[in-house]
Amino acid sequence: MVVGLGMIVLRLNDCGSLKGKRKIVKSMVARLRNNFNASVAEVGANDVYQRAEIGFSLVGNDRSMINAKIDKMFNFAEDVGLAEVIDTQMEIITI
Repeated sequence: MVVGLGMIVLRLNDCGSLKGKRKIVKSMVARLRNNFNASVAEVGANDVYQRAEIGFSLVGNDRSMINAKIDKMFNFAEDVGLAEVIDTQMEIITI
C-alpha cells in the first residue's frame, strides 16, 4: 500500500476577513475533492486571513501513480487561480 500526503500553502491577497477566506478555501477544497477523489481539508493558518494551508491524502498501490496524481493536484491548484500558491510539500510512504 502506498500513501501520498501533500500540503498546499496559499496566499490570499484580496481577503480582508475570515469570511472571505472561508469562501475561497471551501471552493478550493471542494474542487480538489471532486476532481481527484482525495481526502482534503484546511489544516493550518486557521486564524490568518491572508494565508491558507490545505492538506490532502491519497491511497493506492502504485507509487508512480500516486506521485503523478499529487503533481496534478499541485498544478490544478495553481491553474484554478483562486489564490497564489506559495509552497507545496509532498511525502509518499510505502507501507
